[in-house]
Amino acid sequence: MGIEEEKIEQIIDAHAETVDGLKSDITKYKDGAEKLSEVQKELDTLKARGDDGWKEKHDKIKKDFEEYKSGIESEKSRAAKEKAARAYFEGKNIIGKSLDIAMRASAAEIGALEMDGEKIKDTASLDGLIAGDLSALVGSTGLRGHSPANPPENKGTGGGKTKEEIMAIRDGAERRKAMLENPELFGLNTKN
Repeated sequence: MGIEEEKIEQIIDAHAETVDGLKSDITKYKDGAEKLSEVQKELDTLKARGDDGWKEKHDKIKKDFEEYKSGIESEKSRAAKEKAARAYFEGKNIIGKSLDIAMRASAAEIGALEMDGEKIKDTASLDGLIAGDLSALVGSTGLRGHSPANPPENKGTGGGKTKEEIMAIRDGAERRKAMLENPELFGLNTKN
């Protein structure tokens, strides 16, 4: 063909490189095809198995969580209402055991309260209870003096210190001041 021998060898080497490259590609593609058939078998197996009921399990867990969450929220709401009602009753002088009785007696009204943050929006239902059924529980506050039959003990005008307490004061100036404030304890005559 009139091609030089040197060129023929270059053509053969180039052809051998191309063939070797194609042979390695064939091997690579053959391995890929075998892996593809394994992956397809695994996929078919998973499809045949189904989801093992995971969707139903997920839905049940989600429903249980939502019920739990709403239970916690309603408990917080109930506690806030009870705290506000307790403070309201205390403000109306229902205290001590009377407060416990009022809280139990008004449980339905407390449950129906509407809150504005930590305060009760409308206290009309509680006002009605206090004016009616709970009126006997409202205490009165006032000042009562001592009974003349039992007067309080008089310890002098010096803040109620005894002679021994005054004599125990180490600072001389303070002791003299306390003695002058309590002259009757020391037999001093301050009327001159």
